[in-house]
Amino acid sequence: MNLSRFYHNRVGLSFELFPPKTPEGEQSLFENLTRLLEFRPDFVTCTYGAGGSTRTKTLEIVTQVKQRFAVPVASHLTCVGSTVAQLRDYLQQAARRQIDAIVALRGDPPRGETTFRPVPDGLRYANELVALIRSEFPDFGIAVAGYPEKHIEAPSMEEDLRNLKRKVDSGADIVITQLFYNNADFYQFRDQCHKLGIRVPIVPGILPITNLSQIQRIASLCGAKLPSSLVERLNQHDDPQWQFAVGVEYATEQVRDLLDNEVCGLHFYVLNRSQATASVLQAVGWDRSA
Repeated sequence: MNLSRFYHNRVGLSFELFPPKTPEGEQSLFENLTRLLEFRPDFVTCTYGAGGSTRTKTLEIVTQVKQRFAVPVASHLTCVGSTVAQLRDYLQQAARRQIDAIVALRGDPPRGETTFRPVPDGLRYANELVALIRSEFPDFGIAVAGYPEKHIEAPSMEEDLRNLKRKVDSGADIVITQLFYNNADFYQFRDQCHKLGIRVPIVPGILPITNLSQIQRIASLCGAKLPSSLVERLNQHDDPQWQFAVGVEYATEQVRDLLDNEVCGLHFYVLNRSQATASVLQAVGWDRSA
């Protein structure tokens, strides 16, 4: 499956999940996903825990999503802690389960470490993982990550963009960006990609804010900037309903502006919930019922 097909002459839509830790969390995930599937996404992705700690659960979740809802699915896969043989084994399992695509990532250093170190007989870079998938498992679609505000480990934006081009040139179908809250950063990133010759769809990643302390923690980990005016407004009331309303309002305006500026698609980090993303899509008039 070539994922780029979902972005030809239309705006693509995808959602990202993570493996729940409890049976109650799994039940909640599927209840929320049932609501989100009313918006008819093109595919659903699922990440896994640091160092691959929930990798088996990820395969179970995407398999269930595909079987229950007949929607294309993508499993995340990182180089962290895995030899090439182990990566190949995971890809074989995913192929047997008829998973449609892989989100190919280098992955973050394990907890307590500041730099990424491949294991012996492992891979060092995401483009190497893309090349492995493309050469040995050509039926998989492949998505890779892009960073509108630069990867936190990259020495410069120029070097980060060259790394992205290597991933695309190795066989990626689409680029999904890290979350961001200033659309100007995304537009500049998109323009830089085009100038560098990156021609695959570049899909903005959106995370509606529902809790200030949560998003500050997430943003600090990935290097995303939060506009001071947004933080000030969220801080006006230490009330969950207020922060949810402000966050959804901001995300709605962000998505409206992205659509007005002809983005190829939208990828929502839904955090296994539905209300915020559903509220945004409803507010912008998302409709694929026709």
